[in-house]
Amino acid sequence: MSNRFLHGGPHKVRPTCGAGHVGPAVPPCGAGHVGPAVPPCGAGHVGPAVPPCGAGLVRPTVPTCGAGLVRPASPLWRFVAALLAIALVATAVVSAHEIGTTRVAIRLHDGRYDVEIVTDGAALLDKLETVSGQQPSADRSAAHIRASLARYDEPFRGRVRIVIDGVAAAAPAITYDVAPAADASSAPAATIRLTGAIPPGARTLAWSYGWTFASYALAIRHAASDAPATEWLEGGEISRPFALNVTPPSVSRVETAFRYLALGFTHIVPYGFDHVLFVLGLFLLGGGARSVLWQVTAFTVAHSITLGLSMFGLLAAPPALVEPLIAVSIAYVAIENLFLRELRSWRVALVFAFGLLHGLGFAGALKELGLPRSEFLTALVTFNLGVESGQMFVIACAFLLVGWHCGARPWYRRRIVVPASLLIACTAVYWTIERLR
Repeated sequence: MSNRFLHGGPHKVRPTCGAGHVGPAVPPCGAGHVGPAVPPCGAGHVGPAVPPCGAGLVRPTVPTCGAGLVRPASPLWRFVAALLAIALVATAVVSAHEIGTTRVAIRLHDGRYDVEIVTDGAALLDKLETVSGQQPSADRSAAHIRASLARYDEPFRGRVRIVIDGVAAAAPAITYDVAPAADASSAPAATIRLTGAIPPGARTLAWSYGWTFASYALAIRHAASDAPATEWLEGGEISRPFALNVTPPSVSRVETAFRYLALGFTHIVPYGFDHVLFVLGLFLLGGGARSVLWQVTAFTVAHSITLGLSMFGLLAAPPALVEPLIAVSIAYVAIENLFLRELRSWRVALVFAFGLLHGLGFAGALKELGLPRSEFLTALVTFNLGVESGQMFVIACAFLLVGWHCGARPWYRRRIVVPASLLIACTAVYWTIERLR
């Protein structure tokens, strides 16, 4: 290399300094650099920012938040990762079960017990086939499910327990019946009946059903009483012992309120992934807390109206119509986020209309769960409050993940709103097609 590039001569924009350092900010060794930041080669520079010349300075390749490159741990990746994690968990959980798809009623009379289990026939058959080591069958007709359930009678009995005075009862008689699906969006309903004798002098009866992983209602009724005692169980949990010789006490209003509050919350998180995406679509429009508050308020008021009307029997719509339209509403909100930069009045009106639609979806789930006649209003109000709590939880999580740190950044829309809205829109379009099949 010639001396004119080493000592005071004209230098190129990207000179080489001893060890091959490349960078416009560091002149060649020995050049007449003026400035305290970069000492000459070999000078006793102290400080971590600029190493001695020839030490192979490596410039940082990851810029700070807001610079031109996206860091691997950027808010976009955190947000998308959170969406994908929720999607995977929700898909795994929902494919296995849905809250409210199983109900159990036990009637005690004349020294006998009658048990009626109503559940998703296709989901039950999937579990029985898996436990038995068989390949899942593609045939999901009511006739095939009925025949298959009878064939898997022995493994089915293995997870059903009736305990009388702390001892497992003798094997009950079991019958299987399966009704065809009411529409394209529902599954065949299996009704399984168990009957058996109660030994003379028996005092208590307990129940356990291990073929569901979700919460379900167990209602026990004495022949002399019209009001059943209801207990909510989680999956294979065993019930408390019910007295056989006295009418069991009814569940208190406070217990009912807490139970339906929890059921409303879990209907959103983690089981209501479609509602979660809708709420995230509202959040992503931006515009600050005022924008989110207007939209969430409109949505809340609307779905509360249709939920109440549906539960009182004043409004009804088939799930085959409601479910695809809910998916369409999610896609619309997400796509509109790509063109809107701030809240408009007609957006609030549309969110209100979509809220009426989602209320019908909530009502369908609540009807499956069932409401106690003695505490109908309490259960209805607290379920709705649970739904609101779930929605606010989703918004709070989104705010903590991206809104708090990056909501005011100039790149927030380009890196967060647009990609996340596209992801939500694509998911909702897929759901729409699936629900129309």
